[in-house]
Amino acid sequence: MNYFEVTYLFKGRKNTKIIKAQNRMDALATAKIKLPGIIIKIIETSAPVEDQFKEFQKQFENTLLKPKIKIDNLISSIRQLGVMTNAGISIHDSIKEVVKSTEDRRLKVIFENVDDALNSGQSFTEALNNYRSDVGDVTIAMIELGENTGNMSESLLKLAKILEEIRDNRKKFKSALRYPIIVLVAISIAFTILMVYVVPKFKEIFAKLHTQLPIPTRILLFLENIINGYGWYILIFIVSSIAAVKFLYVNNRDFKREFDKNILKLYLFGKIIYNATMYRFTMIFTELIAAGIPISEALDTAVLTIDNTILKEKLFNVATSVGRGMSLSDAFRDTGLFQGMLLQMIGAGEKSGTLDMMLDKVANYFKMRFDEIVDNISSYIEPILIGFIAIMVLIMALGIFLPMWDLAAAVKHG
Repeated sequence: MNYFEVTYLFKGRKNTKIIKAQNRMDALATAKIKLPGIIIKIIETSAPVEDQFKEFQKQFENTLLKPKIKIDNLISSIRQLGVMTNAGISIHDSIKEVVKSTEDRRLKVIFENVDDALNSGQSFTEALNNYRSDVGDVTIAMIELGENTGNMSESLLKLAKILEEIRDNRKKFKSALRYPIIVLVAISIAFTILMVYVVPKFKEIFAKLHTQLPIPTRILLFLENIINGYGWYILIFIVSSIAAVKFLYVNNRDFKREFDKNILKLYLFGKIIYNATMYRFTMIFTELIAAGIPISEALDTAVLTIDNTILKEKLFNVATSVGRGMSLSDAFRDTGLFQGMLLQMIGAGEKSGTLDMMLDKVANYFKMRFDEIVDNISSYIEPILIGFIAIMVLIMALGIFLPMWDLAAAVKHG
C-alpha cells in the first residue's frame, strides 16, 4: 500500500488528508467518498511516523517472533493432501482433514484461511501465495504445477519428496557442523574462564614487576581487561547484531543482495550454498519440464524457488534469453554457473529431445558435489580449528610464562 496526500477545498479553506491506497486512482476514488468539498490535488507521500513505526513493529514481529512451521509437519500435511487427492477426495475436503489432523498451530491457521479463500473463488496457488514466507517458494511452485497440469495429487507427492530432500540436506549440513561448533564453543568457554578467574591472579604479580612486559603478555592483559570490563556489553552487542542482520536480511533488499553476494565468496560455505541452490533449481526445473511446461515458463517458476539474490538474478537472465530465442545451453553458459561438461549434457538433451533426463543428471551432479563437501566438512575445517587453538594456547602460554621466566632470571642473577 502507498500513501497519498490529498488537498481539498471545503467551506473556503484548504485542508489536507493522508489516504492509504494501492495507486493514485484508488486514492482519488477513496477521497471522493470520504472527503467533503472539492479535490484539488493528490500527491504520493511517505508514510506518517506512526504508520512507519507500526510497519516496523509488524516486520520485527514477523521476522523474529513469528512461530515457524516445522518442515516435518509441512511434509506430513503435503503428503496427506497428495494421498487424499489421489484417492479422489476433493481438495476442499482434503484441506479440512489436514486442519483437523495437524498439530502445528501455524499450519492449522494457514490451511483454515486457505480453505476460506478457496470457497471464495481463489485458486489453491493464489490462496497459499499469501503465506509464501511460511511454506516456501518450492511449495508454491509445485502446487502451481499441479493446477497447470491438472494432476494435483502427483505434484503434491513430488513436493513432499522434494521437501524431504531439502530437510535431509539441512540435517546433514547441521550434523556436519556440530563437531566444529562444539569445539569452538568449548574453547571459547575455557578461554573465558581463564580470563575471568586465572589471568587476574597473574595480573597482580605482573604489576609488582615494574618492568616492560612482553607483547604476548600485554595482549593477554588487554583481552582480560576487555572481557572482565565489557563482557556483558560484548555479549549484548553480538546478540543484537545477529538479530539486526536477520531483520535487515528479510526486510532490506540492498542489504540482502550484499549479504548474498559476500556469502558466496565465503570459504567453504559459499560452495555449499551454491551447490545446494543449484541442486534445488535444477530439480524443480526438471520436474516442470517433465510435466510438459514450456521451458520459458518452467524457468520463471524455478527461479522463484531460489533464495540467493545473486544466483536468482543470473538465472532470471536465462529465462529472458530463452524467451528471445537463445538455446538453453547457451543461455546457461552466459551465467557462468555451469561447467562445460554440464552445458554439453544440456545441449545434448535439447538436440535429442531428452532434456528432462539430462537435467536430472545435472541435478544429481550438484547433489553429489553438495554431499561431498558436507561429508568432508570436518577435514576442511580442522586445519582452521587447529590454527585457532594453537594461537590461543600460544598467547596464553607466552603471556603468562615469559614474565615468569624474566622474573626467575632476575632472581638468579640477583
